Amino acid sequence: MKINTKNGIDKLLFGMKQNDVTAIYGKPDRNYKDEDDNVIFAYNKLKMRLTFYQEEAFKLGYIVASSPDLELFGNKIIGIKIAEVKKALTAKAITKFTQEDFDTFENYFNEENWFILQTEFDEVVKFEIGAIINAKDEFDWKFGKK
Repeated sequence: MKINTKNGIDKLLFGMKQNDVTAIYGKPDRNYKDEDDNVIFAYNKLKMRLTFYQEEAFKLGYIVASSPDLELFGNKIIGIKIAEVKKALTAKAITKFTQEDFDTFENYFNEENWFILQTEFDEVVKFEIGAIINAKDEFDWKFGKK
């Protein structure tokens, strides 16, 4: 599954509605609301959790994924040492990360592309990506754009 920085993952594009997603991947294994009334879809087989923002007419705005099939610029990232992933990203001029530590986990956040590489024991275990906010302080929705 290809990660498309600033756009989404695989066939998912930021800005899709729930029916757009179910047309591609079918009914989610879990469907619930979080504390902010956002709708969450969880797909076990894809190892992805999708968030549809309530305040944005339930558009897809955030994806959390942990599938070993995830690829970023043609490189697998899940189960790979963070140093190797960061080295590969340097070749794509992605070098700025804010690091946060939580117990045995570390998050490496790249604001320019709005993604997080989460590691545990020095290996990437999870990838999170959110819709980009543009210069007008609005979401830059990708779905439906020509």
